[in-house]
Amino acid sequence: MFDKILIANRGEIALRILRACKELGISTVAVHSTADADAMHVRLADESVCIGPPPSKDSYLNIPALLAACEITGADAVHPGYGFLSENARFAEILADHNLHFIGPKAEHIRLMGDKIEAKKTAKRLGIPVVPGSDGAVTPDQDAMAIAKGIGFPVLVKAAAGGGGRGMKVAHTEADLQLALTTAANEAKSAFGDASVYLEKYLQKPRHIEIQVLGDGRGGAIHLGERDCSLQRRHQKVWEEGPSPVLDAAARAKIGNTVAKAMQELKYIGVGTVEFLYEDGEFYFIEMNTRIQVEHPVTEMITGIDLVLEQIRIAAGGDLPMTQDAVVINGHSIECRVNAENPVSFRPSPGKIQQYHPPGGLGVRIDSAVYQGYVIPPYYDSLVGKLIVHGKSRVECLMRLRRALDEMVVDGIETTLPLFRALVREPAIIDGDYHIHWLEQYLAGQKTD
Repeated sequence: MFDKILIANRGEIALRILRACKELGISTVAVHSTADADAMHVRLADESVCIGPPPSKDSYLNIPALLAACEITGADAVHPGYGFLSENARFAEILADHNLHFIGPKAEHIRLMGDKIEAKKTAKRLGIPVVPGSDGAVTPDQDAMAIAKGIGFPVLVKAAAGGGGRGMKVAHTEADLQLALTTAANEAKSAFGDASVYLEKYLQKPRHIEIQVLGDGRGGAIHLGERDCSLQRRHQKVWEEGPSPVLDAAARAKIGNTVAKAMQELKYIGVGTVEFLYEDGEFYFIEMNTRIQVEHPVTEMITGIDLVLEQIRIAAGGDLPMTQDAVVINGHSIECRVNAENPVSFRPSPGKIQQYHPPGGLGVRIDSAVYQGYVIPPYYDSLVGKLIVHGKSRVECLMRLRRALDEMVVDGIETTLPLFRALVREPAIIDGDYHIHWLEQYLAGQKTD
């Protein structure tokens, strides 16, 4: 097992990793920018190191500063959390060059799945169903038009090195395609330094279903069921739940076993999430995230498995916590991402939290690093915290969520709590009858400021 882990992140995920380390008896090192000097993970860690000024590029993305922090503190492993350097293959390689353990997948797998075109090719080779589309990058000429006509409009133009909705455009007709290609390529070049784009069939009303996997790097891998992340705004997840309201046990086992078998062949190590669009009973691979997910607590609540703890244990050479047959889905869980944003315009609302009261009670969990008097800085993401609830059934879970949302108090800043209080009472949400475009259509009908 590791002696000391440096947590190369901030906010709630840094605190989440710290808690897992403490339960394993591992010493922790928190790193922070000058803007995060009073952060909760800094206060609770065994040691802390300031790694730079507020801008991420000068602190949390500053690899030399992180290496120096490891050397100063004697850390022997680094946990990247999510975001920042968590899917940076070069970072994993640099750590290895300095005899430091990267708590995550092999660099080759990070690099492979980070290239959306190669990831799709690999998924297809491993027997995972994929969305119809181009076999590789396309150019804004007759090649792209021919492919688009072949798979049928509408089509989705996507950045090969993309993520988070950037470099992604829909072309509904032939006349739209040229502009979509050019715009997506320009966005991709600006955001990722790579203008390569590819085409996929644009599904009309799919669900977003993702399979959580855990591998030991030696050919062993299991799946831990699915999460339904279909409630999204601008391709960013807002509400996640598991199990999905639209999958039965047979469908879950079929796609889960397909993914687990693929991870076994890949010899994948650690946690990962394979994401699909699901429509008319068919799954279509879209990408794989080679890190812990923001929404991992949903899986933890319905399986009883601590994903971050197992991620650390396996990185240190441990075995899988159980066999596939022993994985049992228990009840239902929902997670709401509460952000410091206006609930209508989604304009960021950084500032000081004047009053903070998290909800409690059976089956209620809050993953947050804020506290009363904490100042949410304007430099990073706007997440206040994740409200996660669990119930014996989806109905019980929804009622518990409604109660928890009504209890939660975050004053001094604007948050998205009013949005969730409205959503939990919407008939379509109660019935589980929604898709990836539903939330944006719902918001378009709301009053704007």
